[in-house]
Amino acid sequence: MMQVTLNCSEYKMIELTTPLSEEVISRLKVGDVVTISAYIYTGRDAVLPKIVKAAEEGTLKDMGIDLKGSVIFHTAVSPAGVGPTSSNKVEIESTFEPLSKAGVKMHLGKGAISKETVAALARNNAVFAIIPPVTALLGSQTEEQEIVAFPELGMEAFNRLKVVKYQAIIAAAKGESIYD
Repeated sequence: MMQVTLNCSEYKMIELTTPLSEEVISRLKVGDVVTISAYIYTGRDAVLPKIVKAAEEGTLKDMGIDLKGSVIFHTAVSPAGVGPTSSNKVEIESTFEPLSKAGVKMHLGKGAISKETVAALARNNAVFAIIPPVTALLGSQTEEQEIVAFPELGMEAFNRLKVVKYQAIIAAAKGESIYD
């Protein structure tokens, strides 16, 4: 039997509230796990270049937008909810530096970004944070994994996991469903 043990206690949760100060951002480092509360902006490839243009033209305030200390989450908002889009799309990644110069302190999305973008973030005391796929999140909350039956099925084998604080929403109970 295969067993994998992960140390979940090595992660420290840092609670952040927007707007984010220069000091708070300067203390963050790669690998920090954060929670973000209060208002954030959302945008992806279609709108972010327009926000950059408005910032360059000085018209953001006219739209009621204040980017100082802000977070931009690379997502669309739909009735189905929100989820990160790839931040390394040219239309998105090319906005990191100008939006950071305009006051954005955290870009939130998924995917690897270029070394040039990482350097641009550093020049502007801004950061990029990822929203991991659910499998990565749940993986970090799995302390042990053991294949207990049908190992020949590989990743579809029957496993026993030891988990810590998995989060779930009850979707159906007592004859009711959140989907009704």
